Amino acid sequence: DGIFVVITIVDSQTGKVRNSPDIISRGFIYLRESQELLRQVRHLIRKTVEEATAKMHPINMDYVKNLLRENIGKFLFQKTKRRPMVLTVLIEV
Repeated sequence: DGIFVVITIVDSQTGKVRNSPDIISRGFIYLRESQELLRQVRHLIRKTVEEATAKMHPINMDYVKNLLRENIGKFLFQKTKRRPMVLTVLIEV
């Protein structure tokens, strides 16, 4: 069902998401036609990362990546009834 790549910059001290997460989709949805879905996914990314890292010191990035992959996969299936391969890239700054 395609591939869905999420690239997120996370502040390693606070666990907050910096900037807007970048999303790349190949063979899944057309980004230009799915602006509302992408807005919802970006909100889900920010919410998931910030809730997971709220009381986590030091931050376990592998745990956050896996949680993000699961949450995004479930959300995309609910909305589209398709299961793309979800790849998460977290960059610590």
